[in-house]
Amino acid sequence: MSTESLTKSSILVVDDSPDNLTILANTLANAGHNTLIASSGDSALNQLSHHLPDLILLDVLMPEIDGFETCRRLKAKPDTANIPVIFMTSLSDVENIVKGFEVGGVDYITKPFQQDEMLVRINTHLTIRSLQKQLEVKNTQSNEKNAQLEAALDRVKLLSGILPICCNCKKIRNDEGSWQDVVIYVRDHSEAMFSHGICPDCKMELYPEIFEDK
Repeated sequence: MSTESLTKSSILVVDDSPDNLTILANTLANAGHNTLIASSGDSALNQLSHHLPDLILLDVLMPEIDGFETCRRLKAKPDTANIPVIFMTSLSDVENIVKGFEVGGVDYITKPFQQDEMLVRINTHLTIRSLQKQLEVKNTQSNEKNAQLEAALDRVKLLSGILPICCNCKKIRNDEGSWQDVVIYVRDHSEAMFSHGICPDCKMELYPEIFEDK
């Protein structure tokens, strides 16, 4: 994943502090990212209904809807569930860190921010998300090809079921236009295996001397 492709990413920053928003927006812009800002959880959720960023930086301590609840809500929606969320918090105790992961966060950054560390964490998760998207596209393409293959096989089965057969000798006309024994045709066009025997009617016809008195 090239640095150039990562710097074209869109990042939503959610924080109720105007100073933090300014610092983060400037830092991300200088790193080449497209930055969106929201000052509350409600505002962030509203923006997400109009634009889906590649990553979200989400403050934990906010009035009304805190970061944890905001993350729960966006993870509950299919169109936003896969957007990576990095929590920003001064709460560095284990309980809150674990809670952040439980509600769907992928990482956390402690305040005050260390710029280099923050950018490294952001680029790491942008790379992971980009690779996930590529895998999703490949899986979709693979599923489409499988569906096309199954449809083609269904057509082959249908065509194979309409066979020209002689009403007298029961030979089948093959793909080259030649007439061949039905056993040979089935052997060449399927995975069927034959176990040879003689039916009662043929026994009577072929060996009448054996069965005539019975």
